[in-house]
Amino acid sequence: MTDFDFLRAGRRTIELELDAVQNLLQHLDQRFSRACELMINCRGRVIVTGMGKSGHIGNKIAATLASTGTPAFFVHPGEASHGDLGMFTRDDVVLALSNSGETAEVVTILPLIKRMQAPLISITARPDSTLSKAADVSLHIPVDREACPLGLAPTSSTTAQLVLGDALAIALLEARGFSAEDFAFSHPGGALGRRLLLMVDDIMHTGDAIPVVNAETSVRDALLEMTRKHLGMTAVTDSQGALLGIFTDGDLRRTLDQEIDLKQTCIHDVMTVNCTTIHPGILAAEALQIMQSKKINALVVVDDAMKPVGALNMHDMLKAGVI
Repeated sequence: MTDFDFLRAGRRTIELELDAVQNLLQHLDQRFSRACELMINCRGRVIVTGMGKSGHIGNKIAATLASTGTPAFFVHPGEASHGDLGMFTRDDVVLALSNSGETAEVVTILPLIKRMQAPLISITARPDSTLSKAADVSLHIPVDREACPLGLAPTSSTTAQLVLGDALAIALLEARGFSAEDFAFSHPGGALGRRLLLMVDDIMHTGDAIPVVNAETSVRDALLEMTRKHLGMTAVTDSQGALLGIFTDGDLRRTLDQEIDLKQTCIHDVMTVNCTTIHPGILAAEALQIMQSKKINALVVVDDAMKPVGALNMHDMLKAGVI
């Protein structure tokens, strides 16, 4: 067994599956467009069904459709015969997968789907099969041979099914004008969802957690405020609470180089004026971009009167998963 050429076998498999996809591309025709029209005009859901390996592929196709703007779910054909057909309505579109087109569990439910008058799209390798003939639109996957040398394990055929399912999903995505923000709404737990949905308001420190001192505060007391609030900076305000500037860890290092008296020097003498600020209601990702472009580690969030209403730093971004 150690003399077996694994690399050759792997390359052969990939070449055969590439051939299957290339054949699929060459045979794609107006039936694909009609299938897309049925799905995009569907008033209900796209119900995907399939048995065995085709069922696994169908499950993935349903998930891809659902996450890219086409409401869809998968129903096991065996379970459909035992009550789950109740999930089907005439407003739905059924997408059925079967390489042979003769899978018993799928063929069994065809009369009921037709009686329900739900549009049926098939994906099969045999255009003369029972499933293909029953379908309103039959999509053909022209697979000459499986990558499995025994010709038994579904390999090239399931790859072609998956690629065709992706083609349907992406064509519908483009037709709907589905955006990255739309995608984020169906992926709120993912990194993309956090970048596109999380607002500054969701992660900023507010109220007593905002580090803020009056302009007449000594540098020493300002440092104590920074230590208490753990943001590596403090906002500096006037007597009316409006922001005048900011004092950061970097400002502290520069101040120490001047050998000043920390107890006697007022913070307004060493703070950074005209500091970068943001307003509530912007995306956390936008705030991160500002911080990165300005090469700063913290931001003060101000209202229209330039009064601090929040503060955040890079650690907050990291903790929230924005970075």
